[in-house]
Amino acid sequence: MSSAPRGPDGRPLKVRVKTARGRTTSSQKWLQRQLNDPYVARARREGWRSRAAFKLIEMNDKAHLLRRGMRIVDLGAAPGGWSQVAAQRIGLEEGAGKIVAIDLLEMDPIPGVTFAQMDFLDEDAPERLMTMMAGPADLVMSDMAANATGHRATDHLKIVALVEVAADFARQVLAPGGAFIAKVLQGGTEGALLANLKRDFAQVKHLKPAASRSDSAELYVLATGFRGDRRAGDTPHETDDEA
Repeated sequence: MSSAPRGPDGRPLKVRVKTARGRTTSSQKWLQRQLNDPYVARARREGWRSRAAFKLIEMNDKAHLLRRGMRIVDLGAAPGGWSQVAAQRIGLEEGAGKIVAIDLLEMDPIPGVTFAQMDFLDEDAPERLMTMMAGPADLVMSDMAANATGHRATDHLKIVALVEVAADFARQVLAPGGAFIAKVLQGGTEGALLANLKRDFAQVKHLKPAASRSDSAELYVLATGFRGDRRAGDTPHETDDEA
């Protein structure tokens, strides 16, 4: 049960943030939005590290991304909400599958998840990851977002560039048939990005989970059926049916 104060009709009262010296208007709006966000409250109650966990849960319910025994790479993983969800869905605590979480920031440990504090753009990053995974990945997922400038066109360009380098990394570490999912912005995934993904993956589509705020332009691009050739020395592995 939520501990939020309620009005006479039983509905939660909206929390208002008092103006604080040194706090910008934008930070006040962000804090007020967080305090009144039902997904934030639910994440705390259920033990998820971020509200973003519900985005992956909802997308997995629609697209059946996560299967028991998968090998997964989580780019920009901190604070770990997506890795938590994936670990649960693939049976990681029972010894099934493998997850390597990567971030420039530190991240508190998650049982069974291998964390690497590194830059996935480093030249040797794909090779290092393949070693940690003991083979190619079945899924590369990214909830990364470039720092927003507030200028819509500029922010589109920045996040498209980020998704492009994440997709290039995915091409280097995915097994044939693998999948890639990443955050983008509405109106910012046309042209070369989608064309390149469609060239290398059998199917490319957009997903908009309910947990994405209604006033947000974010959505996710999902590319499945990677057409890449298996690297020499890699051996296929099997995953169970959808978890």
